[in-house]
Amino acid sequence: LEEFEKEQISEREKGYIRMRTITNYGMGTFMILVGFFFMFPIRLTQGYINQYDPFLIKIFAVICWLYGALRIYRGYRKNYFRH
Repeated sequence: LEEFEKEQISEREKGYIRMRTITNYGMGTFMILVGFFFMFPIRLTQGYINQYDPFLIKIFAVICWLYGALRIYRGYRKNYFRH
């Protein structure tokens, strides 16, 4: 297993890893911000969000936070070619 981790990767694979890492960091940050947006709505959007059940909105916000944290963790791990 360790011998595969030391294997050299091509420039194309490095670019792919870099792209996936940036995408994971960006989407993770976006999802965490969406979670904050739903948990703590601003005055402009509060009318739209208050139409729905507050408990379900808070659950959705927590799910967004967890998914955002997962995406950031995936970007940190960079485990794209190991199966």
